[in-house]
Amino acid sequence: MQRPARFVALSALLFTGVAQAQGEAGLLAWLDREQPRYAELALTLWDKAELGYLETASSALLQGVLAEEGFSIEAGVAGLPTAFVASYGSGEPVIGLLAEFDALPGISQTAAPVREADPEKHSGHACGHHLFGAGSVAAAVAVRHWMEDNGIKGTLRLYGTPAEEGGSGKVYMVRAGLFEDVDSVLVWHPADRNMANPSTTLANKSAKFRFRGVSSHAAVAPERGRSALDGVEAMNMMANLLREHMPQEVRMHYVITSGGSAPNVVPDFAESFYYLRHPEAATLEELWARLIATAEGAALGTGTQMSYEVIHGNHSVLANETLARAMHQRLTEVGGVQYSADDLAYANQLAESLARSETDLAAAAARIEPFAPSRSMGSTDVGDVSWVVPTTEMRAATWVPGTAPHTWQAIAAGGTDIGVKGMMVAAKTMALTATDLLRQPELLRAARSEFEQRRGAGFIYRPLLGDREPPLDYRQ
Repeated sequence: MQRPARFVALSALLFTGVAQAQGEAGLLAWLDREQPRYAELALTLWDKAELGYLETASSALLQGVLAEEGFSIEAGVAGLPTAFVASYGSGEPVIGLLAEFDALPGISQTAAPVREADPEKHSGHACGHHLFGAGSVAAAVAVRHWMEDNGIKGTLRLYGTPAEEGGSGKVYMVRAGLFEDVDSVLVWHPADRNMANPSTTLANKSAKFRFRGVSSHAAVAPERGRSALDGVEAMNMMANLLREHMPQEVRMHYVITSGGSAPNVVPDFAESFYYLRHPEAATLEELWARLIATAEGAALGTGTQMSYEVIHGNHSVLANETLARAMHQRLTEVGGVQYSADDLAYANQLAESLARSETDLAAAAARIEPFAPSRSMGSTDVGDVSWVVPTTEMRAATWVPGTAPHTWQAIAAGGTDIGVKGMMVAAKTMALTATDLLRQPELLRAARSEFEQRRGAGFIYRPLLGDREPPLDYRQ
């Protein structure tokens, strides 16, 4: 007897739903089984804490895991020795995952919940990029097995992106055209909470300002000297006066990286390193010209010579609500970080050092933040990726709630089970969202439509760092 078409269609739909659920259960079970492997990978990266463009061992470790799992590896892409692209599958759609792995200079910490700098280290994963890299690789490998087991067509790419912290590694990869054929990009970042909101950031540009003067004895012949440090200090004074006449959204900060070696020698060289941020790239460029003018004025007034080198430039993130909703749904299904009794004891002790903290740390770590647009006052080179391909980002509670990034507390928690558990929340969410994108062409079309609308007609991507070569020695 021939079955009615409606019955056949319903049966097929039910079968597909069961198969889909079984496939996802297998994917999540695989990630649970493999958690020790990726925890070890993350903590190995945490221990190495390599700086931007110097992440030779960290990059090699990630590439090694991916190669063992059947990914083809293209290393040293975009003129960046530690950047790579790992690919599995073929054809469309093309789904990209991002992985970072650089640490921050000038800060170190053991995994202790109290301040305990590691005397053997002068850098640390204070932004959790060891978890970022290992978690994204775990997600990519899980999806690769799911694709093979379920006969899923398409291309999965893991982009190994170095030097996010001030080196703009992704910008050079975008500029080299490595994302031109990608349909969607998924990314995550360590944090003190779980969220997958359509979030944007500030555009950011930086430069090192170098002043050169004339050295002399500061007491015997001061009139013969022209202090390069005076040039730096004069620029800093004018830049601080400039703050009053900038939009309130601006963030500007600097350090003096070289100011002389002895008080009785008029320094003939001094250098400062500036960051300038604003939500809009066009406004940032206008403000940047005003900052350059302060440096020029400082050189003129102090009788010194000034030059500057743009180190990096990042666009703000172009949010995509379509992709964010899909990821938020998956994060809600996965759930937040579940503390053990030991985790909670550790978190409570660490929280004593925080200026602000949740009263119930376990509840805060497990909570999924409500879906709502947001803006971070930070900056990231993910922004440039988001202007050339639809992109969305989630965050997972790898740090004790109340922890700020770029702190010893972030390093500490990132070296414990708390960090690993947050990483696995991200890996599972990323993996499940990737399966949606590989199976649902209508989701990709909707994300692309929103992307084109937000970007605007006639948009042409221009990197804020111009055509400069990558500053491979900026951390040396």
